[in-house]
Amino acid sequence: MDEPQFPPPLPNSRANPESPQKKSWWKKMLTPFAFVGVLLLKLKGLLIPLLKFFPVLLKTGGSMIFTIWLYGMAWGWKFAVGFVLLIFIHECGHLLVARFWGLRVGAPVFIPFMGAFIALKEAPRNAWIEAQVGIGGPMLGTLGAASCFAIYLVTGHAFFAALAFTGFFLNLFNLMPIGFLDGGRIATALSPWLWLVGTISVGAMLFASPSNIILWLILLFSFPRLLSLFRKKTEKELRYFEVAPGQRWLMGALYFGLILFLVVGMVLAGSVAH
Repeated sequence: MDEPQFPPPLPNSRANPESPQKKSWWKKMLTPFAFVGVLLLKLKGLLIPLLKFFPVLLKTGGSMIFTIWLYGMAWGWKFAVGFVLLIFIHECGHLLVARFWGLRVGAPVFIPFMGAFIALKEAPRNAWIEAQVGIGGPMLGTLGAASCFAIYLVTGHAFFAALAFTGFFLNLFNLMPIGFLDGGRIATALSPWLWLVGTISVGAMLFASPSNIILWLILLFSFPRLLSLFRKKTEKELRYFEVAPGQRWLMGALYFGLILFLVVGMVLAGSVAH
Protein backbone atom coordinates (compact mmCIF):
# COMPACT_ATOMS: atom_id res chain seq x y z
CA MET A 1 0.00 0.00 0.00
CA ASP A 2 1.39 3.33 -1.02
CA GLU A 3 2.06 5.86 1.70
CA PRO A 4 -0.12 8.97 1.50
CA GLN A 5 1.46 12.01 -0.12
CA PHE A 6 1.20 15.23 1.90
CA PRO A 7 1.78 18.62 0.32
CA PRO A 8 5.08 20.33 1.30
CA PRO A 9 4.78 22.84 4.17
CA LEU A 10 4.17 26.43 3.24
CA PRO A 11 7.13 28.84 3.65
CA ASN A 12 5.48 30.64 6.58
CA SER A 13 4.46 27.47 8.35
CA ARG A 14 5.63 27.04 12.01
CA ALA A 15 6.94 23.66 11.07
CA ASN A 16 9.47 25.31 8.77
CA PRO A 17 12.81 26.06 10.48
CA GLU A 18 14.31 29.56 10.10
CA SER A 19 16.05 29.92 6.77
CA PRO A 20 19.85 30.35 6.57
CA GLN A 21 19.39 33.76 4.85
CA LYS A 22 17.25 35.00 7.76
CA LYS A 23 19.82 33.85 10.32
CA SER A 24 22.59 35.55 8.37
CA TRP A 25 20.64 38.85 8.24
CA TRP A 26 20.14 38.94 12.03
CA LYS A 27 23.78 38.10 12.63
CA LYS A 28 24.85 41.01 10.46
CA MET A 29 22.55 43.35 12.35
CA LEU A 30 23.68 42.23 15.82
CA THR A 31 27.41 41.96 15.14
CA PRO A 32 28.21 45.71 15.62
CA PHE A 33 26.24 45.81 18.88
CA ALA A 34 27.98 42.71 20.15
CA PHE A 35 31.36 44.21 19.26
CA VAL A 36 30.55 47.45 21.15
CA GLY A 37 29.32 45.43 24.15
CA VAL A 38 32.53 43.38 24.31
CA LEU A 39 34.61 46.54 23.92
CA LEU A 40 32.77 48.27 26.76
CA LEU A 41 33.28 45.27 29.01
CA LYS A 42 36.99 45.29 28.26
CA LEU A 43 37.23 49.05 28.90
CA LYS A 44 35.05 48.97 32.01
CA GLY A 45 38.05 49.44 34.30
CA LEU A 46 39.02 52.59 32.37
CA LEU A 47 35.58 54.09 31.69
CA ILE A 48 34.31 54.09 35.28
CA PRO A 49 37.22 56.22 36.62
CA LEU A 50 36.83 58.58 33.64
CA LEU A 51 33.12 58.99 34.30
CA LYS A 52 33.82 59.68 37.97
CA PHE A 53 36.46 62.24 36.95
CA PHE A 54 34.14 63.95 34.42
CA PRO A 55 32.69 66.49 36.93
CA VAL A 56 36.25 67.51 37.83
CA LEU A 57 37.08 68.02 34.15
CA LEU A 58 33.87 70.03 33.73
CA LYS A 59 34.58 72.29 36.71
CA THR A 60 38.34 72.76 36.33
CA GLY A 61 38.86 72.23 32.60
CA GLY A 62 35.66 73.98 31.54
CA SER A 63 36.17 77.05 33.70
CA MET A 64 39.84 77.11 32.71
CA ILE A 65 39.07 77.12 28.96
CA PHE A 66 36.34 79.75 29.41
CA THR A 67 38.73 81.99 31.36
CA ILE A 68 41.45 81.59 28.71
CA TRP A 69 38.90 82.56 26.06
CA LEU A 70 37.90 85.74 27.90
CA TYR A 71 41.49 86.74 28.72
CA GLY A 72 42.52 85.92 25.16
CA MET A 73 40.13 88.54 23.77
CA ALA A 74 41.81 91.16 25.97
CA TRP A 75 45.50 90.15 25.91
CA GLY A 76 45.90 87.55 23.16
CA TRP A 77 45.67 83.79 23.53
CA LYS A 78 49.38 83.17 24.24
CA PHE A 79 49.48 85.45 27.25
CA ALA A 80 46.05 84.20 28.36
CA VAL A 81 47.25 80.58 28.37
CA GLY A 82 50.41 81.47 30.30
CA PHE A 83 48.55 83.60 32.84
CA VAL A 84 45.88 80.96 33.51
CA LEU A 85 48.56 78.28 33.87
CA LEU A 86 50.33 80.42 36.49
CA ILE A 87 47.05 80.71 38.40
CA PHE A 88 46.57 76.95 38.10
CA ILE A 89 50.06 76.30 39.49
CA HIS A 90 49.29 78.64 42.40
CA GLU A 91 46.06 76.77 43.22
CA CYS A 92 47.83 73.42 42.98
CA GLY A 93 50.10 74.59 45.79
CA HIS A 94 47.05 74.96 48.07
CA LEU A 95 45.70 71.63 46.86
CA LEU A 96 48.89 69.69 47.56
CA VAL A 97 49.29 71.03 51.10
CA ALA A 98 45.61 70.46 51.91
CA ARG A 99 45.84 66.87 50.66
CA PHE A 100 49.05 66.38 52.66
CA TRP A 101 47.12 67.19 55.85
CA GLY A 102 44.26 64.92 54.83
CA LEU A 103 41.77 67.72 54.22
CA ARG A 104 38.93 67.08 51.81
CA VAL A 105 39.19 69.69 49.10
CA GLY A 106 37.52 70.37 45.76
CA ALA A 107 39.23 70.80 42.40
CA PRO A 108 40.34 74.29 41.34
CA VAL A 109 37.59 76.41 39.78
CA PHE A 110 38.40 79.50 37.72
CA ILE A 111 36.43 82.75 37.96
CA PRO A 112 37.30 85.19 35.15
CA PHE A 113 38.92 88.42 36.39
CA MET A 114 38.78 87.08 39.97
CA GLY A 115 41.37 84.30 39.72
CA ALA A 116 40.55 80.82 40.99
CA PHE A 117 39.82 79.00 44.21
CA ILE A 118 39.72 75.55 45.75
CA ALA A 119 36.87 74.78 48.12
CA LEU A 120 37.93 73.31 51.46
CA LYS A 121 35.20 70.80 52.31
CA GLU A 122 36.37 70.71 55.90
CA ALA A 123 38.00 73.39 58.04
CA PRO A 124 41.67 73.08 59.03
CA ARG A 125 42.11 71.74 62.55
CA ASN A 126 44.18 74.70 63.74
CA ALA A 127 45.79 77.96 62.64
CA TRP A 128 49.13 76.25 61.89
CA ILE A 129 47.56 73.99 59.27
CA GLU A 130 45.49 76.86 57.83
CA ALA A 131 48.65 78.96 57.44
CA GLN A 132 50.44 76.12 55.66
CA VAL A 133 47.56 75.68 53.21
CA GLY A 134 47.57 79.45 52.71
CA ILE A 135 51.27 79.79 51.94
CA GLY A 136 51.39 76.67 49.76
CA GLY A 137 49.79 78.54 46.84
CA PRO A 138 52.15 81.55 46.79
CA MET A 139 55.20 79.31 47.23
CA LEU A 140 54.41 77.09 44.25
CA GLY A 141 53.06 80.07 42.30
CA THR A 142 56.31 81.97 42.91
CA LEU A 143 58.24 78.97 41.61
CA GLY A 144 56.10 79.05 38.46
CA ALA A 145 56.75 82.77 37.94
CA ALA A 146 60.49 82.33 38.60
CA SER A 147 60.53 79.55 35.97
CA CYS A 148 59.11 82.01 33.44
CA PHE A 149 61.86 84.49 34.29
CA ALA A 150 64.47 81.74 33.94
CA ILE A 151 63.10 80.95 30.46
CA TYR A 152 63.47 84.66 29.62
CA LEU A 153 67.10 84.63 30.76
CA VAL A 154 67.81 81.63 28.50
CA THR A 155 65.81 82.69 25.43
CA GLY A 156 65.76 86.48 25.68
CA HIS A 157 62.02 86.58 24.82
CA ALA A 158 60.43 89.50 26.69
CA PHE A 159 57.11 87.62 26.61
CA PHE A 160 58.33 85.33 29.40
CA ALA A 161 59.57 88.31 31.43
CA ALA A 162 56.07 89.81 31.18
CA LEU A 163 54.56 86.53 32.35
CA ALA A 164 57.03 86.39 35.23
CA PHE A 165 56.18 89.95 36.28
CA THR A 166 52.46 89.11 36.24
CA GLY A 167 53.05 85.93 38.24
CA PHE A 168 55.16 87.74 40.85
CA PHE A 169 52.50 90.44 41.22
CA LEU A 170 49.68 87.88 41.45
CA ASN A 171 51.36 86.03 44.32
CA LEU A 172 52.41 89.22 46.10
CA PHE A 173 48.86 90.55 45.97
CA ASN A 174 47.55 87.32 47.46
CA LEU A 175 49.94 87.71 50.41
CA MET A 176 48.07 90.76 51.72
CA PRO A 177 47.06 89.78 55.28
CA ILE A 178 43.33 90.19 54.91
CA GLY A 179 40.35 87.85 55.16
CA PHE A 180 40.21 84.99 52.70
CA LEU A 181 43.34 85.97 50.74
CA ASP A 182 46.36 83.73 51.30
CA GLY A 183 48.01 86.36 53.51
CA GLY A 184 44.90 86.41 55.70
CA ARG A 185 45.18 82.67 56.25
CA ILE A 186 48.90 82.91 56.98
CA ALA A 187 48.21 85.66 59.53
CA THR A 188 46.24 83.18 61.66
CA ALA A 189 49.56 81.55 62.65
CA LEU A 190 51.44 84.85 63.05
CA SER A 191 48.93 87.24 64.58
CA PRO A 192 45.30 87.75 63.56
CA TRP A 193 45.82 91.46 64.28
CA LEU A 194 47.68 91.59 60.96
CA TRP A 195 44.20 91.58 59.41
CA LEU A 196 44.03 95.25 60.43
CA VAL A 197 47.18 95.93 58.39
CA GLY A 198 45.62 94.19 55.41
CA THR A 199 42.39 96.15 55.79
CA ILE A 200 44.31 99.46 55.86
CA SER A 201 46.27 98.37 52.76
CA VAL A 202 43.10 97.54 50.83
CA GLY A 203 41.54 100.80 52.02
CA ALA A 204 44.51 102.76 50.67
CA MET A 205 44.22 100.96 47.33
CA LEU A 206 40.51 101.76 47.21
CA PHE A 207 41.28 105.42 47.89
CA ALA A 208 43.49 105.40 44.81
CA SER A 209 41.04 103.32 42.75
CA PRO A 210 37.52 103.65 44.23
CA SER A 211 35.82 101.90 41.31
CA ASN A 212 37.79 98.64 41.69
CA ILE A 213 35.08 96.04 42.26
CA ILE A 214 37.54 93.28 43.18
CA LEU A 215 38.96 95.33 46.08
CA TRP A 216 35.45 96.09 47.33
CA LEU A 217 34.59 92.38 47.25
CA ILE A 218 37.77 91.50 49.17
CA LEU A 219 36.91 94.08 51.81
CA LEU A 220 33.28 92.93 52.04
CA PHE A 221 34.04 89.22 52.43
CA SER A 222 36.87 89.91 54.88
CA PHE A 223 34.70 92.01 57.19
CA PRO A 224 33.41 89.10 59.37
CA ARG A 225 36.95 88.00 60.26
CA LEU A 226 37.92 91.57 61.02
CA LEU A 227 34.99 91.93 63.42
CA SER A 228 35.97 88.70 65.19
CA LEU A 229 39.09 90.47 66.50
CA PHE A 230 36.94 92.60 68.79
CA ARG A 231 34.65 90.01 70.34
CA LYS A 232 35.30 87.54 73.10
CA LYS A 233 36.50 84.19 71.79
CA THR A 234 35.32 80.80 72.94
CA GLU A 235 37.66 78.21 74.42
CA LYS A 236 37.58 76.32 71.13
CA GLU A 237 38.54 79.44 69.16
CA LEU A 238 41.40 80.20 71.54
CA ARG A 239 42.78 76.67 71.08
CA TYR A 240 42.50 77.07 67.30
CA PHE A 241 44.93 80.02 67.34
CA GLU A 242 47.47 78.32 69.61
CA VAL A 243 50.75 78.08 67.67
CA ALA A 244 54.13 77.00 69.03
CA PRO A 245 56.81 79.75 69.01
CA GLY A 246 59.02 77.72 66.65
CA GLN A 247 56.14 77.32 64.19
CA ARG A 248 55.37 81.04 64.36
CA TRP A 249 58.99 81.98 63.67
CA LEU A 250 59.19 79.53 60.76
CA MET A 251 55.98 80.82 59.17
CA GLY A 252 57.12 84.42 59.69
CA ALA A 253 60.43 83.73 57.93
CA LEU A 254 58.66 82.05 55.02
CA TYR A 255 56.04 84.79 54.76
CA PHE A 256 58.26 87.88 54.88
CA GLY A 257 61.03 86.14 52.93
CA LEU A 258 58.56 85.32 50.18
CA ILE A 259 57.32 88.93 50.10
CA LEU A 260 60.91 90.17 49.70
CA PHE A 261 61.64 87.65 46.94
CA LEU A 262 58.48 88.63 45.05
CA VAL A 263 59.26 92.35 45.26
CA VAL A 264 62.79 91.76 43.90
CA GLY A 265 61.36 89.49 41.19
CA MET A 266 58.87 92.15 40.13
CA VAL A 267 61.60 94.79 39.90
CA LEU A 268 63.86 92.54 37.80
CA ALA A 269 61.12 91.26 35.51
CA GLY A 270 59.52 94.70 35.20
CA SER A 271 62.79 96.28 34.09
CA VAL A 272 62.79 94.19 30.91
CA ALA A 273 59.08 93.50 30.40
CA HIS A 274 58.06 97.14 29.82
